[in-house]
Parts: sequence; structure tokens; C-alpha cells
Amino acid sequence: MNNKHPIICSFLATVLLFSCSKDDTNQVVPVETKTFKNLAAAPTVNAMTSQPQAPSSKFTLFSLRTGEVIANTDSTTDKWDLGFRGTTIIVNGGAIRTGKGGLYVHTGLFDELKEVPATATFLVDETTTKLALAPASGQGWYNYNAMANIISPIPGRVLVVRTGDGKFAKVEILSYYKDAPANPDQTNIARHYTFRYVVQPDGSKKLSN
Repeated sequence: MNNKHPIICSFLATVLLFSCSKDDTNQVVPVETKTFKNLAAAPTVNAMTSQPQAPSSKFTLFSLRTGEVIANTDSTTDKWDLGFRGTTIIVNGGAIRTGKGGLYVHTGLFDELKEVPATATFLVDETTTKLALAPASGQGWYNYNAMANIISPIPGRVLVVRTGDGKFAKVEILSYYKDAPANPDQTNIARHYTFRYVVQPDGSKKLSN
């Protein structure tokens, strides 16, 4: 009786199974654009004393990877990517952080930014006053209209973020006011960020499909 055929069939089945498994591990995970509405940033003024918060005060921490607010008890981990207090945004990277984060401000359209630019230089939070994203009107993500007392995102500013665990993402701030009114005024509630973002989970620098 010839036993070669079962052996050959078994060998071919093993090869096919290995090939399929290899293909599965090499599959590219598609990225998607997500929007987070009304992220309540930490206040800039102490409600008890009416005095400005200290630079070391708490931020509202957010994970782009999970789309969730992270507890301040995890502030010394790499679980969070961005932190928000008033108009100030911090990253989870630098001498005063524990993550691998960083930030680069890209000038251009969100949808047209397909990958992290080769020339991108990522900055980190070196001190509480020397941050990756400049916390000043016209220098970071927003403009401040003193006459109207309104904060407006600067058109064409995209935050390219290196996450707390070293992956890459892009973020566009859409509004600083609750429910993202098209034309905010002083009656609108501030410190409620709406932003859209894309996270690349595979570690590559591609930010679109």
C-alpha cells in the first residue's frame, strides 16, 4: 500500500496553514477618523480661591488609543496621550513625563495629511512652562479675539502626535465650546473640546488608508 499520498497531503495542508497565518499577521489594520465631543478640560482657576491654578495642577488626560478619559491616578503611566487644561494641551513625553509622547504642529489640511512628514521634528514637554505645544494665541492651536473674548482654532493646524506608547496620530481641534457652536459667543460654555483624530495602531507613520 502506498502511504506517500497522505504524507504529501498533510505536508501541503501544513504549508497552506502557515501561509494563511503569515498573511493574517501581515494584514494592515485600517485606520478611521473619529470625533470626540465635549471633552471637559480642567479649569485654569481654582474654584475655591478664584486664583489661577498652579502649573503643576491636574489636566484632563485623554487616550487617543482608547478614546477615553484617563484617571489622574494614571498620570505617571503611558496610558494617556494628551492632557487638557483651559487652552493648554500637554503631551505624555519629555523630562517631566513618563511616556514616549511628542508633538509636531503641521500646517495643512487634516484629510490631506497621509503620513507623518519625514521632516517632522517632535517636541516634548521639558518643563511646566516649556511645553511641546506653545500655550499662547497664534503660536499653538488657537487664536484669541480679545474684543469678543473668544477662542478659535487656527484653520489648517494639525497636531501630529506621538502617543504615550510611541505610536502616531493626527488631531484637529474643531471647537473650544460645548456642543461646538458654529459661531460661539460669550454665552457659550468654554473648555469643552471637540476634535477629530486618527490613530495608527501598527506603529507605522501612515495616517490614512
